[in-house]
Amino acid sequence: AFFKLPSDSFKYLGWCDIEEHDVRGNQLHCPRVREGPSEEELFFRGEEHTLKKRKQVTDTEKWQKKLQENWENCAELNLSFQDLGDLYQLENFKRILQRLIRVEKLWLVDNSLTDLSALRLPRCRELNVNKNHFTSLKQLPKIPQIQHLSLAENNIMTLSGISDFRHTPLESLILKRNPCEFQERYRQLVFSSLPNLKMLDGIPKLPEDCSPPDIRAFFKMCTIL
Repeated sequence: AFFKLPSDSFKYLGWCDIEEHDVRGNQLHCPRVREGPSEEELFFRGEEHTLKKRKQVTDTEKWQKKLQENWENCAELNLSFQDLGDLYQLENFKRILQRLIRVEKLWLVDNSLTDLSALRLPRCRELNVNKNHFTSLKQLPKIPQIQHLSLAENNIMTLSGISDFRHTPLESLILKRNPCEFQERYRQLVFSSLPNLKMLDGIPKLPEDCSPPDIRAFFKMCTIL
């Protein structure tokens, strides 16, 4: 048998569940927020010793925990690499995302996310969802104030839905290592859909990224000297 560290019984507790501290969610930049295993799962694993730190939570304590989480006042938050392997963990994760009404910078890298279209982030200016499982731009949250959006290493097949960002202040977009970047005239299509975009995949907008004028009309003209 392996020797258990004194902290072993705390390993499945969230930071809010640890007593005698007043740290709030908006004071953390990269918190671990995924839910731990259920009681049944802990017994199955032979880790019931971790249950002694759990107790029945009253409605008052639930409200106090919500106030301590304070996700509504987070302006910058990194929730990457949460290892959301079970459905109940994903549900709790989305519960937290729904409370981020004031977040401006948000990182959700490598969380196996597939669809956040029901989510609205009204103040988000920078969103990084690299290394997830999105297959369409339409699966992204509503982000009307977005300026910098990074979607590298997903599985986005087409540019369908890109025009939804036409009326946002989007300046920088990263789609590299997605199947859609192999589409013919990829850069021209993106910039024609987003005329205010300044940078795509880390490369500034180039003259050749703009759709060339129709030169056929030029050859039909007659110049008289």
